[in-house]
Amino acid sequence: MDRGHLLTEQVNPSSQNLDKLSCLELVELFNCEDAKAVAAVAEAKQELAEAIARTAKSLRHGGRLFYIGAGTSGRLGVLDASECPPTFCTSPEMVQGIIAGGAAALVRSSEDLEDRAEDGVGAIAQHKITQLDVVVGITAGGTTPYVQGALQAAKARGATTIFIACVPQEQVQIDVDVDIRLLVGAEILAGSTRLKAGTATKLALNIISTGTMVQLGKVYGNRMVDVAVTNNKLRDRALRILRDLTDLEPDAAETLLDRSGKSVKLALLMHWTGLDKAEGDRLLVEHKGNLRAAVASCQG
Repeated sequence: MDRGHLLTEQVNPSSQNLDKLSCLELVELFNCEDAKAVAAVAEAKQELAEAIARTAKSLRHGGRLFYIGAGTSGRLGVLDASECPPTFCTSPEMVQGIIAGGAAALVRSSEDLEDRAEDGVGAIAQHKITQLDVVVGITAGGTTPYVQGALQAAKARGATTIFIACVPQEQVQIDVDVDIRLLVGAEILAGSTRLKAGTATKLALNIISTGTMVQLGKVYGNRMVDVAVTNNKLRDRALRILRDLTDLEPDAAETLLDRSGKSVKLALLMHWTGLDKAEGDRLLVEHKGNLRAAVASCQG
């Protein structure tokens, strides 16, 4: 298949003399071109908002979020998924990244595997995708058979399907629920989509996962109140959140965090309402983990 017509494969006129530039000129050119990644994400804001709304709805009803891709796109999906448990205390099953070639492809190039649509279909079957789940197919050029096969299989199973590509719809058409196009233009290094396309994709995934977690009540204000307290750095962050939001002294914040079972969200609820751990847990479950709603129910 000739992909030379795709936007991601075009030659960038701004970098025709790339190999003649000084180090400073290289940095300046990269910086100028990278600004287009941010602009491309802004152009896709409506589609990104819809992706957040659909994903939050699915996860709220017990569904899961899957990113699937090959090469750089697959690695970006795995990266975003792997950051959700420590940031939002989600289970590893809630947000998952699937990459063509499996874990080995994270550190060793396996780009040839992207041509196997049947492997994408198999990945959907292996993870037992259902109508409750959301599958985000990531492919800069839009034509990756592995991703195309996975999305078709996911749609057939009734899952919500989301497509992220860096080519316009007229170049690559696909039948999905949410079609996100990040049109960053030709790369500085022709065809190297780990550059602007990768940057824009990372931004989009940040927005989708974080926006979804906000909608699920895993954030209070702009604080990650569901942070997993698994090391000294995260314990320090948890204590700073508690002290900032309650004005507690350090020793009192330590005691409160430990009484709550190292749950910042539960600690705040206990402090603001006077509830014990068991009652606080019950109230959070009743309000689907939404701290603001749980606190409001006690003040009403």
